[in-house]
Amino acid sequence: MALRIQVDVVSAEEQIFSGEAEFAVFPGEAGALGVLPRHTPLLTRVCPGTVRLKIPGRDEFERFYVSGGILEVQPTLITLLADTAIRAKDLDEAEAVKARQQAEEALRGRSTDACYASAEAELAHSITQIQIHKHNTLKKNRKARH
Repeated sequence: MALRIQVDVVSAEEQIFSGEAEFAVFPGEAGALGVLPRHTPLLTRVCPGTVRLKIPGRDEFERFYVSGGILEVQPTLITLLADTAIRAKDLDEAEAVKARQQAEEALRGRSTDACYASAEAELAHSITQIQIHKHNTLKKNRKARH
């Protein structure tokens, strides 16, 4: 039996996931951060991006979009406190595309550096959500063909 680690993903609104994983990947500031059971304790910030969890008994990773947050790793427990967290299967591509368009318009018509930074962040969030949604769509299409 493979080693497992408890993972809790919590957003400001609700608990998104609580369960065991064999392996987890988080979007860290210096790149992807992989965590296995018995990892050395760690506390770090998480960037906007995709969280991937290898759930026991499943071939595919469970995926989530996070807008950022704090990751605490203990040898038997991972806790992610995310600003925003959404299951990949719950992402709305149309909404993400609309958000990207609004962010691009805001970048073109920026009035202050703060507005520009906010629009850049929103653009990054929406692009990441679109990429996650497209990955899930491709995965579903491959399964349907087999």
